Amino acid sequence: MSSITNLLTGFIQSIYSLINNYGWSIVIFTLLVRVVLMPLDISSRKGMRKMAKIQPQLNALQKKYANDKVKLQQKQSELMRKERYNPLSGCLPLLIQMPILIAMFNAMRAIANEQIVHDVFAFLAGDTPTYEGWLWVKNIWSADSFFASVAPNIDTIKAIPLDVWKAAFENPDLSAYIEQIQAVIPGFGLELFQANSSNLPAFIESTIKPALLSVQVYADQMQMLPGMEQGINLIITTLHVFKQFNGYLILPALAGASQLLMTKVNPQATGQQPAAQNQGQPNMGNFMKYFFPIFSVWITLTSNAGFALYWVVSNLIATAMSYSINLYFDRKDKLAAGHELQEGTIIK
Repeated sequence: MSSITNLLTGFIQSIYSLINNYGWSIVIFTLLVRVVLMPLDISSRKGMRKMAKIQPQLNALQKKYANDKVKLQQKQSELMRKERYNPLSGCLPLLIQMPILIAMFNAMRAIANEQIVHDVFAFLAGDTPTYEGWLWVKNIWSADSFFASVAPNIDTIKAIPLDVWKAAFENPDLSAYIEQIQAVIPGFGLELFQANSSNLPAFIESTIKPALLSVQVYADQMQMLPGMEQGINLIITTLHVFKQFNGYLILPALAGASQLLMTKVNPQATGQQPAAQNQGQPNMGNFMKYFFPIFSVWITLTSNAGFALYWVVSNLIATAMSYSINLYFDRKDKLAAGHELQEGTIIK
């Protein structure tokens, strides 16, 4: 998986070198990925339509051989071979897209970690970092939310791996920052290189956190709205509303809406079965229908806006492609039906 992540990271950064904006780079990257996967989408849709066509025959076989499972499996296999239907054809795009989705999440996190460390170095040196924004999002490496500050919080900083810190420390472009940081935190580089993955969070808590909070610019960007210092207690988590919040919850809302739309246009893409095949499990069908939109909102609300943007754009493109593919096959089926009707009339 790391090799796929590195490949995607390099690809995105190559686009960024031309576009000079990570937001639009992610949009272009997502479009290219969906175009590459289009043949699989077409094949999947073709398989789903064939499955819907033979479903009545499969249901008839289930009734006829309800008491003979071996015979039922044999007859179903014969029918599928006759119709040239592969049960895996509808699952193939999902099987391929899932590793891409996970790798994309890791790629966005890897790029975000690098950018966040640079921002931390800038703050510690007494400078104000220049954030990578996109449209309404002020910092694409933070969540698009009222509940996320434009500056990285301490918990996010603690989650950054040690190798990212060391790479930043050795980055010649940051050498001026490091000299200024060492004037404020003596032995900063030595302590950092002596740290390991287990005690790095403690080093950040004891050394970097108080140094960051002593920087007025950082402290200002982490201030909460008056009266919201205690946050909103939701039992499972506490939400804080920041004065300099990072976004307006637009991407999480679009993620849920686009996922719901995709579920309606292409229910099989989210693991739902055709209605005829789902008769015995209506509750499961309803659960899957609403689970994915809710999950989409949650994952984009808790991820940086870069990944949320990928999720939303991917959903919208996939939905548009599914709709177009459906129209194509509907038109093709109508033409075939008209041709058969015409031939039947001529024969009579």
